[in-house]
Amino acid sequence: MLFADIDILDENFEIKHHQWVGTKEGRIAYIGSVPPAPDQLAAFGDTFAGEGRLLMPALYNAHAHAPMTLLRGFAENLPLQRWLNEKCFPFEAKMTGEDCYWGTMLACAEMARFGVVSFTDMYYATEERNQVVRDAGMKANMCEGLVAFEDKPYAEYPTCAQMEALVRDWHGAADGRIRIDYNIHSEYLSTERVCRDILDIVRDTDLRLHIHLSETKKEVEECRERHGGLSPVQYFESIGLFEVPVTAAHCVWVDEADLDILQAHGVFVANNPASNMKLGSGFAPIPEMMRRGIPVCLGSDGMASNNNHNLFHDMYLQALIYKGATLDPTAVTPQQALASATRTGALSQGREDCGILAEGARADVCVLDITGPSWSPAPDPVYNLVYAGDGADVVLTMCDGEVIYRRAATGEGEWLTIDLERAKAECAARTARIISEL
Repeated sequence: MLFADIDILDENFEIKHHQWVGTKEGRIAYIGSVPPAPDQLAAFGDTFAGEGRLLMPALYNAHAHAPMTLLRGFAENLPLQRWLNEKCFPFEAKMTGEDCYWGTMLACAEMARFGVVSFTDMYYATEERNQVVRDAGMKANMCEGLVAFEDKPYAEYPTCAQMEALVRDWHGAADGRIRIDYNIHSEYLSTERVCRDILDIVRDTDLRLHIHLSETKKEVEECRERHGGLSPVQYFESIGLFEVPVTAAHCVWVDEADLDILQAHGVFVANNPASNMKLGSGFAPIPEMMRRGIPVCLGSDGMASNNNHNLFHDMYLQALIYKGATLDPTAVTPQQALASATRTGALSQGREDCGILAEGARADVCVLDITGPSWSPAPDPVYNLVYAGDGADVVLTMCDGEVIYRRAATGEGEWLTIDLERAKAECAARTARIISEL
């Protein structure tokens, strides 16, 4: 595709006007202020008229639980531990692999609608979830959820064999669009023995770890009681967990010593501002993390604690709430929020050639309609993008050079790889069934 005479968000997160961007063979092959040479035009196929449009890197959701679309609106107005134990765990105990398949399908449709092409997902029925991502033409880092309470080796948990099969059959599948991560849910749902065993598996490979970390004050206090005063961050460092690439979701209740550790090991922090506020967990110290150079990415979390996969909302919150929380209007810049939602999210997944609008990068892009009233005036459109733009402005989402969502001339959305109506119907019926069984 050739995006013709279009405004772009470049690799420095600055707006450039009247650009031409060509994609072929899944990558961005041309960016310039003039059209490609006439003898090259045919190689780019269809032309997309860029007037009134903004082309930017597609978004990367660094922490999600995709099948939890089935729980949207079900577990409400509860703090985390009650939310988990009274609502989520009983509901999830009745979910089948097919339920997870359709929940993931609906999540993919929603994310594609809002310009997201890839997500880091922690849940069950990973085989079924992988099938959805493959068929939807999207990307994901997947792991099979593990809750480990028994003092036995990881090899004796059924998840161990499942993960071995997933790495063998799916890691790097679909031209690298699907990657397999290992998972430690959290300090409070794991044992030291299992953590050490998983670390031994991941070390010296190209695999990564996905964990929940210091999400609530209660979690940190109870961890200190269990581990001689160590916080979850300090505990995991003491067993060597950060010796491998880690994406740590939340990191709300961290102190200076914890930040020193995260900084020293280059841990990716997946901030979930909507979920953290909705569950009353608090505010991660994102400005201080960014000041230290800790890589901060952005996550939606599950739909029981956020209710939508519109990552533009989370980007807006990340750019805004810390100004109020710190009484500093410069706390997080729009460019930092955009980097969290795109490039840093891609890097957290081990995707070095993604999340950036540059020649040679994967053609993961989205196009926004910038003709609406919230886009005018725009002396610096970057500020409109973060503070006034919305996922609803997305008119095209492309993953590895293939269009997966577009807005038709009629104004209706079209999903080229997903049967949205069936996904909606399946999820509604399955949620009703499960609630009736509780």
